[in-house]
Amino acid sequence: QVQLVESGGGLVQPGGSLRLSCAASGSIFSINAMGWYRQAPGKERELVAIIANGGTTIYTPSVKGRFTISRDNTKDTVYLQMNSLKPECTAVYCCNAGNFYSGHYTGRDYWGQGTQVTVSS
Repeated sequence: QVQLVESGGGLVQPGGSLRLSCAASGSIFSINAMGWYRQAPGKERELVAIIANGGTTIYTPSVKGRFTISRDNTKDTVYLQMNSLKPECTAVYCCNAGNFYSGHYTGRDYWGQGTQVTVSS
């Protein structure tokens, strides 16, 4: 089992920034990548970004150039730096642990509790 604990959500004005954190513990040897998903009201869950153990990062097109996913292996923590936030970024953001092979991320059933990000003036 892998446990994930998130922090860092909140309310921010359009154009502002937030940084989300996701600390992993448990059987982290069983995963080799982590990702951030988001789900806005009335919409399907969307994969926002992933980072693999080797450093490969992938972003959904709508956040490229604005969001940065990174990791601190000494702390088993993944971060999502979100800049130039837009109202359409408003969603519950969830951390996920999974595997990355051949350019494809497969999330496993390891989820954080979710953190609300609200972008509004």
